[in-house]
Amino acid sequence: MTGSLSITAASPDPALLDLPWREPLAEWPARYIAALPKGLSRHLVRFAHLSGHVIAIKETSEEFARSEYEMLRTLQKLDVPCVEPLAVITNRTDGSGEPLDSVLVTRHLKFSLPYRALYSQALRPETATRLVDALAVLLVRLHTIGFFWGDVSLSNTLFRRDAGSFAAYLVDAETGRLHPGGLSNGQREHDLEIARVNIAGELMDLEAGGRIDASLDPVAVSEGIIAAYRSLWGELTGSESFSTSERWRINERVGRLNELGFDIGELAITTDESGRRVRIQPKVVDAGHHQRRLLRLTGLDVEENQARRLLNDLDSYTLAFDKQQLDEEMVAHEWVMRVFEPIVNAIPRELKGKLEPAEVFHQLLEHRWFLSQNEMRDVPLAEALSSYIQHVLRFRRDEAALFNPPTGTLTMPLPVVDEPGSAVQPAGSDSTADAADDWRDRV
Repeated sequence: MTGSLSITAASPDPALLDLPWREPLAEWPARYIAALPKGLSRHLVRFAHLSGHVIAIKETSEEFARSEYEMLRTLQKLDVPCVEPLAVITNRTDGSGEPLDSVLVTRHLKFSLPYRALYSQALRPETATRLVDALAVLLVRLHTIGFFWGDVSLSNTLFRRDAGSFAAYLVDAETGRLHPGGLSNGQREHDLEIARVNIAGELMDLEAGGRIDASLDPVAVSEGIIAAYRSLWGELTGSESFSTSERWRINERVGRLNELGFDIGELAITTDESGRRVRIQPKVVDAGHHQRRLLRLTGLDVEENQARRLLNDLDSYTLAFDKQQLDEEMVAHEWVMRVFEPIVNAIPRELKGKLEPAEVFHQLLEHRWFLSQNEMRDVPLAEALSSYIQHVLRFRRDEAALFNPPTGTLTMPLPVVDEPGSAVQPAGSDSTADAADDWRDRV
């Protein structure tokens, strides 16, 4: 390795020096490469092993690498869901002294997948819609801090499962610009139009390869981001006017925002000259309402919808054991010790890479509900856990770090069809639920 190699990192890992930076990224030996599914990119991107973790390496110009590194660091400080930047490496040369492109190094987001990996045989319409809805939430969060993305797409986003929905993370910030004074309506609309066109194109690409459900309309799904975005943006930023006798509507507005997963840091309240009407408008909105509450009560750091689901189970626990009069944090600690941790600890070691603990907990509750409905009785949680591990979790693919040939086909287990309209259950299963109701068939 030449002495001119330059590594810029906030917390440099000495193991970075062991990677073959003198070779073009496309020619790196297989022993360094982690074969993970990745989205489409205008630059060469490869995954590699580093100190027990997986990193993403993107070859680009020095200017773009440094700019994107600083932008991702800024977004992280603003608590925006995005990948973690690790380093910028410049002054690379090959064995003959010829210059090589600079690289941006980011940490691979565990339990995340690109959109092209979130289907089994064909992308279902409901899954495509949930991906677009998650991207709309991310875009709103970016716009509220004054970030213009400039290249909104499914390919530039990673998705993590979030209690039946998805949470979106920004991956590529190369074209992004942060405007401290906020974005104009024109800038926001431009980002929306980019998103609409890019998403339609990405879904049409899957359609051409026969990888989407026949009933899925790429254009209709792509236009859904506009409706989802405007609905959420209006709720977060729109003003509302009402009579002073309806002051309860102030708390109602706050409650609606909390339900959407946002907190109001500041609320502007004004009255007209007569004093008979009140106008309210949120001024500072922070995402992660349920995340923050669960973190405060239990120390668990999970996605927003997962936090909502865990808090609901905590509330159920509080009612079931008549603990409403006790300190909330004390009950939450007890719930973690008696409910959440025993379930997480019961997952066999070889299955722990399948899903995040919070997502396992959510899916276990779903599985318990299906068992109870099918057997027409209240199935104990321990019994449901055993069934879930044996008949569901074992058949899921690992999402902590999904290793697969880069061009391979990702598949999920499907019920074995014995005859039309029926499905053979896994050996030992107590469930006789119809295959159409089997949530394992739904991504």
